[in-house]
Amino acid sequence: MLLEDKKAVVYGGAGSVGRAVARAFAREGASVFLAGRTRATLDEVAREIAGSGGTVETAQVDALDQRAVDEHADAVAAKAGGIDVSFNAIGHGDVHGAPLLEMSFEDFARPITTAMRSQFLTTRAAARHMTRQGSGVVMAITAATARLAIPEVGGTGVTFDAIESQCRQWACELGRHGVRVVWLQTTGLPEALADIDLFPGYGTGSGDGMTRAELIAWMRGSSQLDRLTSLAELGNAAAFMASDHASAMTATAANLTCGQVPAR
Repeated sequence: MLLEDKKAVVYGGAGSVGRAVARAFAREGASVFLAGRTRATLDEVAREIAGSGGTVETAQVDALDQRAVDEHADAVAAKAGGIDVSFNAIGHGDVHGAPLLEMSFEDFARPITTAMRSQFLTTRAAARHMTRQGSGVVMAITAATARLAIPEVGGTGVTFDAIESQCRQWACELGRHGVRVVWLQTTGLPEALADIDLFPGYGTGSGDGMTRAELIAWMRGSSQLDRLTSLAELGNAAAFMASDHASAMTATAANLTCGQVPAR
């Protein structure tokens, strides 16, 4: 197993991305510590993982609360003997569907400030333990929007770009301590789309917006594989990037964009 005897914290563990990553980590032998704001949904994911034979615990943690994040990381490290992997999958409160000319600064900036704060706090909390043990992997998730200019996505593209920049900064400071910092860059994830009937037009000229099927077709059409990333693929890549098989990789992404964003 790729992550046998590893201890992994997944922030936002009840969301679709966090759930997929947590399942993959547990399947590959890691003890998983799910953290999030809603205990009931975390427990639901934990029951699923435990039912498949995985080792899992949950904790109610607000990833924007510095004290809560630090105390949780300290408790996990004390109980488990360290932290080997930290994955941040929390939501950012993005607002889509309006041009910047019509958007409030608050709506534009919310995902940026949320992501920067949560990424900083969760990384710092885990890294303080990782640097003492001389090893560890910090992980984040971004999307093709970090590299593509798409209308009507508010602060989303800037947010993902900022996450990647912050990861590079952490990587250059933590590398000498044996800690790697990597992120997964994906396409849109159809399985994670909100269950709503109509989405923004995203500059396609569809003034009435797009249905779920139309949105998926539009995103798929921009990929070189003519398809989009699945949550299972995301989980598999996360497990690999967290493992010693990727030990030479830091300050970089696993490009899971199906060719939407060619490697540079």
